[in-house]
Amino acid sequence: MALLIEDYAVIGDQHTVALVGINGSIDWLCLPRFDSASCFSGLLADPDRSRWLLGAAGEHEAVRRYLDGTTILETTITTPTGEARVTDLMPTGDRRADVVRRVVGIRGTVRIQHELVIRFDYGRIRPWVRRDTGPAGNEVIVAVAGPDKLVLAGPRLPRAVDGRHEDEFDVTEGETLDFTLTWVPSHRDAPRPVDVDEEIRRTRESELAWSGENPPVGRYADAVTRSLLTLRTLTHEDTGGIVAAPTTSLPEQIGGPRNWDYRYSWLRDAALTIEAMIGDAGSASPERARPWRDWLLRAIAGDPEDMQVMYTVDGGRHLEEIELDHLAGYEGSRPVRIGNGAVAQRQSDVVGEVISALAAARALGLDETPDSWSLQRSLASELARTWRLPDHGIWEIRGPQRHFTHSRVMAWVAFDRMVRGVEEHDFDGPVDEWRTLRDRIRESILERGYDPERNTFTQHDATSEVDASLLLLPIVGFVDGNDPRMLGTIAAVEEDLLRDGLVMRYRTRTGVDGIGGDESPFLACSFWLVSAYALAGRHDDAVSLMDRLVGLANDVGLLSEEYDVGAGRMVGNFPQAFTHLALVQAARTLERCSAQH
Repeated sequence: MALLIEDYAVIGDQHTVALVGINGSIDWLCLPRFDSASCFSGLLADPDRSRWLLGAAGEHEAVRRYLDGTTILETTITTPTGEARVTDLMPTGDRRADVVRRVVGIRGTVRIQHELVIRFDYGRIRPWVRRDTGPAGNEVIVAVAGPDKLVLAGPRLPRAVDGRHEDEFDVTEGETLDFTLTWVPSHRDAPRPVDVDEEIRRTRESELAWSGENPPVGRYADAVTRSLLTLRTLTHEDTGGIVAAPTTSLPEQIGGPRNWDYRYSWLRDAALTIEAMIGDAGSASPERARPWRDWLLRAIAGDPEDMQVMYTVDGGRHLEEIELDHLAGYEGSRPVRIGNGAVAQRQSDVVGEVISALAAARALGLDETPDSWSLQRSLASELARTWRLPDHGIWEIRGPQRHFTHSRVMAWVAFDRMVRGVEEHDFDGPVDEWRTLRDRIRESILERGYDPERNTFTQHDATSEVDASLLLLPIVGFVDGNDPRMLGTIAAVEEDLLRDGLVMRYRTRTGVDGIGGDESPFLACSFWLVSAYALAGRHDDAVSLMDRLVGLANDVGLLSEEYDVGAGRMVGNFPQAFTHLALVQAARTLERCSAQH
């Protein structure tokens, strides 16, 4: 059975990510890319429990941490007979697909359990497995099926036992044992051995250099650093595509049907990730936006009318949603899905997020190119034609399309940023038309998306319900944080959407999303409330909620999509880019407002 979601850490090479349990079991890994089929699927109740376990046998305590400023994971194991340390990483920058695991004896003797069960194609395919001689003359285990080959190298390889490979061995004080698992296409020979010392050194130096470019300051510096490193880990090194999460079908409600595949690049999530990663005027790194901007130009190339809300990390457009009936799902949460049917939806807010992110990078010093400005003009032109249409909104509802207030606000943002591009940077464009559209959209929102009786903005134009996305209005500059209408909206969110002190996206019982079941508080929305409190001058409330939210992170600083307060556990896909970027945004907003407080 899989562990609690919070009992996992992640290691990654900016091509894919492995989930490593505190027990030393890698229960989820897709190779060679985030959205490839998994070879370890124990997380989703693969019947054969495919995984790679390297952890203590018997009674023990485990304490883990990331090496400061890196994604290199260290787990210290203490048993009645000794102490050992396991270092896990996926080396970055070498364009290989390696998982490196080093076991070091610290004192005494520690008994280690080693188990390898490989099942390709989400647990459906049992490979041919054989012992062979590697390129360095060492013995290796080779697993092959279809296009995939995995090669395990190490000094003490597990024995084949009824379709699995299992073993136990002792590690003693001063002893170092290195194991590597490498993916290559099945038609290629086994790769050259990994120089573990060199890969640890190089990975650590490159990640420290990146995280040290603009070290966060302030009360939440550690949480911001970990969040930014997590966002970097979810960014594909070669293409610039950014995935929303490295997992699929971790449920929003245990046992419920709200289980989605997040291993793709949503334009919205990626744009917001870029805004988090480039920083602000005090610590700007605008060049971090360039790879994603280049990805964006390639992905959207062509007619803006054909723009999708999400793509694969290489800009591919085919994300057909399929249910995997052979997987029982995380703690029985079915269906397990791959692909995502929301790819075909209209989500009008996306254009606003994309244009806003590009404008933020431009304001911080990233040079605008003719192609990138041309793209923005094309998107604005298409939005001018479609902004009045109903859509599925930020939450990708699967019910009837609505005129969502947040979508209208982001259309306002799009034209506002285009006007600024002309006024502040002297770019060409129909600025008078954009100003007129900006004003017209604003009037529409105030007329149809605001309830004067309750003094709150509303989820859409045919309801008095509120939506947590309304908390973004002052963050994007649509209203001031202390505007009476915004203060009323915060009060309505507190009244309707707070569950045990955390924020729901909306009230699911209204049926607006067309999906059965319930969900837990959405952590990004709770971070938005922190920002809204800070901008409204409620400093103490902002700090109190921020402290609580940061305290919900697991022992290595990672957060999932949602949090079940009643059960005291994380739910939803993990780690979630949306959550971590909202944490960064909230910390920066608090820092700015505190300086003015």
